[in-house]
Amino acid sequence: MSGRELVALGTGAQLPTKERNHNAYLLRWDGEDFLFDPGEGAQRQLLLAGAAAGSIRHICITHFHGDHCLGLAGILQRISLENSSHPVNIYYPESGRIYFDHLCEAAIYKKNIQIVPHPVAASSTMIELIHTDAYTLKAHMLDHSVPTLGYRLEEPAHFNFLREKLDLEGIEGSIVGELRRRGRVRHEGRIIRLEDVAVKRGGNVFALVMDTRPCEGAVALARNADLLVMEATYTSEHRDLADVYFHSTAAGAAGTASAAGVLRLALTHFSQRYPNAEGHLKEARQIFGNVIALEDLDRVEIPRRKVAADS
Repeated sequence: MSGRELVALGTGAQLPTKERNHNAYLLRWDGEDFLFDPGEGAQRQLLLAGAAAGSIRHICITHFHGDHCLGLAGILQRISLENSSHPVNIYYPESGRIYFDHLCEAAIYKKNIQIVPHPVAASSTMIELIHTDAYTLKAHMLDHSVPTLGYRLEEPAHFNFLREKLDLEGIEGSIVGELRRRGRVRHEGRIIRLEDVAVKRGGNVFALVMDTRPCEGAVALARNADLLVMEATYTSEHRDLADVYFHSTAAGAAGTASAAGVLRLALTHFSQRYPNAEGHLKEARQIFGNVIALEDLDRVEIPRRKVAADS
């Protein structure tokens, strides 16, 4: 499998259909797997996708409506059966703690994994959940009928050293590592800056926005994303239902992608009332060009970014 890709395990909404399972999205990121919104049937969808549950290290739940969380119990039991040696971190809205607890203890099983809960308190600003040298996971509240989080995974920008410039400055060995860490070094009486001998490559950004009306939080999560996965429950023909139930139309998702400067938009979470997503695609493409409509078990690669244009 690709180093960075999304696997759409399920793309349906409130009710599964013969063509679409409940929500579930697996993000494979350099060998570290993130599972978003494991709806009912997610365990079987992993099997169909050829993905091992035991590789999942992080589970991110947007909210506790059933189509976004009812598969959690089965997923945890499956991971436990695979005897995963790593902890499983689970992020979810703090207000849904009672539902989280019930799902984790929904049935009798031998728990062979360490479950690490991370309840996320409501906030009007972006919340940092994980920060490593390789990536940062963030969350932001959305505009739904119950407390709901969207998620953003972003890679820091990297500097790629240029051998000819290092040679020109006479920099080698441990000084190279020091320059990367500190951003500048003194060498032979001169200050050498990182940008003098390297070029900047922007980091990848992935965003997942489920069950929300278009809002500032959705735009903040999606800002400059390589791939935005966003719900498009309805077409504009049913805009009144989208407003009543705090959901987005295809046009609303496309407008969010456009406002956020997204590179690619993937529509999902389609209401069972639609036989296919052709209408959603047609509507979204009138606003945002680079858009796809996800089907169950689709794979979407996230190519690594090239050197930043402003380097």
